[in-house]
Amino acid sequence: MMYRALYENGKELLVQAGIEDAAWDARLLLEHVCHTNRNDLLVHGDREVADTETDAYLSLIRRRAEHIPLQHLTGVCEFMGLEFAVSENVLTPRQDTEVLVEEVLRHLHDGFRILDMCTGSGCILLSLLHYSNDCIGVGADLSKAALAVASANAVSLCPDKDVTFVHSDLFSNVEGKFEIIVSNPPYIQSSVIDGLMEEVRDHEPHMALDGGTDGLDFYKRIITDSRQYLCGGGMLFFEIGYDQREAVCALMEEAGFAAVTALKDFAGNDRVVYGTMM
Repeated sequence: MMYRALYENGKELLVQAGIEDAAWDARLLLEHVCHTNRNDLLVHGDREVADTETDAYLSLIRRRAEHIPLQHLTGVCEFMGLEFAVSENVLTPRQDTEVLVEEVLRHLHDGFRILDMCTGSGCILLSLLHYSNDCIGVGADLSKAALAVASANAVSLCPDKDVTFVHSDLFSNVEGKFEIIVSNPPYIQSSVIDGLMEEVRDHEPHMALDGGTDGLDFYKRIITDSRQYLCGGGMLFFEIGYDQREAVCALMEEAGFAAVTALKDFAGNDRVVYGTMM
């Protein structure tokens, strides 16, 4: 089959399956299978695609039509200009989280120790290390499967950086003090999870989503315990849900954090809260 015809076939199958970004996903999957780029669709749309590649592509299209996330099919996700390995064992990195990373970078100095709580794929910690000098990173997560993904990403993206991953129930196995603690914890209310889009509800790890009855369970625990692990003047950064700014800011202020600040994401939703331990 010709390259463009194969793409059109894949796109139509995804449209019929109700995939929101059918054209985008169909193109990216074809490029993944054929090792091509976006120009090929315009310039080489009439080239013949090998039968093996055609079969592989249509197989991925059928799986995407079942609402398996695109990133799980390709095994990679771009974040902060870096390509991270992902799987069903980690939360897929999202563009909104780049706002959190960029804000931490504004306050990060060479040689700082950084703790990434609930590290998942390691995308936050490894991005911070990649774009800084001589910092020391520790990533903590309760999921051993997630830590395996994060460790593999560290090898490929930050081979010369000082980074350690710790199997830990929040701070239980964490040692030392840090100038920066950053976290994108589970923050979705338990009652809301069943109503999430299929790609998230059925294919992302629930332990990375479920924040308890009010979505604040992990914020409460991290804010309370972080004071033992922050240096004087150290900073705590969170990603938050769009409706959690007031609650998380209040929790930080009640715990004695100063200059508590909230930031919005690219869509104008509240996304980041941070403050300084005094």
